[in-house]
Amino acid sequence: MLAIAVAAAAVVLLPHGERAAADPDLVTNELCIVAPATPYDPASGLAMLAPRPIPAAARCPVCGMYPARFPRWAAQSIFRDGAAHYFDSPIDLFAFLQKVDRYDSRYALNEVAVSFVTDFETGQWIEAQDAFFVHGSSAFGPMRDADLPAFASREAADALTRSRGGRVLAFTEVTPELIQSLNRSVHHRH
Repeated sequence: MLAIAVAAAAVVLLPHGERAAADPDLVTNELCIVAPATPYDPASGLAMLAPRPIPAAARCPVCGMYPARFPRWAAQSIFRDGAAHYFDSPIDLFAFLQKVDRYDSRYALNEVAVSFVTDFETGQWIEAQDAFFVHGSSAFGPMRDADLPAFASREAADALTRSRGGRVLAFTEVTPELIQSLNRSVHHRH
């Protein structure tokens, strides 16, 4: 019975008149199912656009991991209506910002009011646009792979490069090409 339901769902989800590609390299993986953005809770006592604690059940809309399990790497984007998406790493935040509507069709990039990353050194939230990111260090992120640890100060980012390698980048220097090169999952391909 379950197999019939899965097969029926697959037929419904395929565009009319098309079949699934036999060549796995042709699969675009355009279907992405994620949990909805977490709505703003006025009873939280936080300003609508303030960074907030990550709910334990929140899932990253890019990779599906639980960001609350990776507080040193976590990030979040808050929309103008106060709803938020949470990310397990800066890489997934950047991937999301490159194509917001792919990960949540209810929103577009111009509806993102602010994004935050966790300061790798202090654990405090900092605005992503003001952060310094270290690319190419030996500090592995939640997926046990290269990531972009974030820092509130250039000096703290420089200190990590001295001890663990890499180079410091400002927010605007983190390009789509860099994020593409760091992505390690099929669902990140564009």
